[in-house]
Amino acid sequence: MRLILLGPPGAGKGTQAKFIVDRHAIPQLSTGDMLRAAIAAETKIGLRAKKLMDAGKLVSDDVVIGIVSERIDQEDCSKGFILDGFPRTLQQADALGDMFEEKGLKLDCVVELQVDDDALVERIAGRFTCSNCGEGYHDKFKAPKNPESCDRCGSSEFTRRADDNEETMRTRLRAYYKETAPLVGYYYAKGQLKGVDGMGSISKISADVEDVLRKL
Repeated sequence: MRLILLGPPGAGKGTQAKFIVDRHAIPQLSTGDMLRAAIAAETKIGLRAKKLMDAGKLVSDDVVIGIVSERIDQEDCSKGFILDGFPRTLQQADALGDMFEEKGLKLDCVVELQVDDDALVERIAGRFTCSNCGEGYHDKFKAPKNPESCDRCGSSEFTRRADDNEETMRTRLRAYYKETAPLVGYYYAKGQLKGVDGMGSISKISADVEDVLRKL
């Protein structure tokens, strides 16, 4: 089973990917993780990437595709994998398709987590965590019973991520719609896109994703 998860930042792709990994025993492939692993292993393509990064340059699409190509040739990908955060652009999607064709592989499905932008901004901008135990909270949806202390461990120290605010989220959304959202139409035209409502509970979204995968 070879999958791509699509959706704007904060839509829950990482969370749903972990459920799929657990149920289907296929790896979740993050471009960041793959890049770091290739550099650490000093593979040919990893050394190319390191040279670019050391020079302060962006890693080019052909290098990223090379790293993905190396990774999916590994044994743990023989039964499938989930691509997380890649492709991001139409050019990358074309290159990925060419690479799959060269390897004789088939992309089984692209799952799009469909969300309401305003609700998504509200969901992300209100998040905070306990600095001590990591328990997650939200200003509106899951406030601690005592606003001064964590329900789990009693700590009074809370942390908010610097990018969990409305301005940053809307900037990230604009970048997503400019660069990545065109992939929705791209994969729809190929008959590979399946949409899932990403605004329900985590368990409901997970069940809906699994229903899509059962029908493949």
